[in-house]
Amino acid sequence: MQPEISLLIVDDHPVVRDGLRGMFEADGGFRVLGEAPNGVEGVALAQRLDPDVILMDLRMPGGGGVDAIAELARRGARSRVLVLTTYDTDTDTLPAIEAGATGYLLKDAPREELFAAVRAAAEGRTVLSPAVAGRLVTRVRTPAAPADDSLSAREREVLALVAQGTPNREIAAELFISEATVKTHLTHIYAKLGVKDRAEAVAVGYQRAILGTAI
Repeated sequence: MQPEISLLIVDDHPVVRDGLRGMFEADGGFRVLGEAPNGVEGVALAQRLDPDVILMDLRMPGGGGVDAIAELARRGARSRVLVLTTYDTDTDTLPAIEAGATGYLLKDAPREELFAAVRAAAEGRTVLSPAVAGRLVTRVRTPAAPADDSLSAREREVLALVAQGTPNREIAAELFISEATVKTHLTHIYAKLGVKDRAEAVAVGYQRAILGTAI
């Protein structure tokens, strides 16, 4: 028998929270520890209750989901965050994943798909709805034009650690982000620099003075 998975539900709509609580508690394999109407309260509850998985909406008055995900990562929270929202635009999906979300599902997902996603998230596996996965693939296959200033500050930090030979797990620990987020940053770095792997990224980084001068 699989161990019970503890949950925290963060959503600004009481009807949604009630519906999710009823659905998960009726299954028997899940236990809802608490609910929060916004990201700020969600972070506070997560720190106190330490759930296995947090179901996180994104756009909420009083504190959005992306900021909450980033804050949980900064605090080193054990909980995995599974975004559950109605929004699937690039401006919603990419920031949430970069902030450290383990998965991203839309609220129209079937019951069994949601249950499976929560179980996967509890195990640390990335889960993306087909629509979101398609957007990310399209984004990766359409790289930005190479430019010295195209990397974000965080991407530069990741590239600098890669140049030092730091593996993904240690990069994640150093920057207080998940390994999945490190991989996302690397995907963006490769696309922006027009390279295929870590070695090429470091070489181009030195060539364009993004990493300083090669020794």
